[in-house]
Amino acid sequence: MHRAVLSLLIVLGAVTATAAPAHAHADRPPRTGCGSASPVEPGVTTSRTVLSGGRTREYLVHVPENYHPDRPLPVVLSFHGHTRSAEYQEALTGFSELDTIAVYPQGLVGTDGETAWQGAPYSADADDVRFTGDVLDQVERGLCVDSRRIYAAGKSNGGGFTEMLACRLGHRIAAFAPVAGAYYPQSGKCAPTEPVPMISFHGTADDTIPYEGDPSRGLPSIPDWLAEWAERDECFSEPITDRPRQEVTRQRWVGCAGRGALEHYRIDGLGHDWPSRSANPDSERPTVLEATPIIWKFFQRHPLHT
Repeated sequence: MHRAVLSLLIVLGAVTATAAPAHAHADRPPRTGCGSASPVEPGVTTSRTVLSGGRTREYLVHVPENYHPDRPLPVVLSFHGHTRSAEYQEALTGFSELDTIAVYPQGLVGTDGETAWQGAPYSADADDVRFTGDVLDQVERGLCVDSRRIYAAGKSNGGGFTEMLACRLGHRIAAFAPVAGAYYPQSGKCAPTEPVPMISFHGTADDTIPYEGDPSRGLPSIPDWLAEWAERDECFSEPITDRPRQEVTRQRWVGCAGRGALEHYRIDGLGHDWPSRSANPDSERPTVLEATPIIWKFFQRHPLHT
């Protein structure tokens, strides 16, 4: 009897030893490309493709000119708005000018014949969350990435999709920055596994995605949207408010749980634009705030916990 039990334990141990590596491989992050030559030319924006969900998808990637294969860098994913392109988003945001690996995924043509991201009523039938993960897998395999410092930002429909990533990929992406976000109910229920850092920007003169919401399209008012995120991040309900400039109201929530953080910039008189102190592809009229460096500083303060 003792010999039979011992034999059974040996067999079970062999099965466990065989199964464990496959499970561990599924759970561990993708292999890093540190130590290998860059697959793209540093200092140049390069178009790349990745197979995702049976489709060949496209994205742009920009590696800093001083890129070194032994120096891990953060990654900023930047998602364009409805009707726009990855090239437009790069020119709009300027993330390629930072010391980061800047990635600009390309959305598919949706039901209205224009490019869009998952979560909008006009988007294509595609799993863009999976696409984002597939892009990150490829970037991490080929480039030297600091996996604790992967971030996502987006404009309009791309901002709404950035929120969807906060809801579903908060375990892999460290912080999120929607600008003039379109938060459609078609994105589905938002239930992040843990509090996540979020910074947002929205203009009070936005006629495309109104600051006070649009019930006919299911779009929440921005104050209501912020209250929902304060609850998800388990922050104190009332923010600390100040005015860094006459036209700008900044709100910061404190007391958030875990790595949660919530910050918002309301810009009086700004339309459906990426805030910039100089003319950009969104608008020839500068505003009082430069969103990109504020986002970058926020990102740097919020890596994933090790």
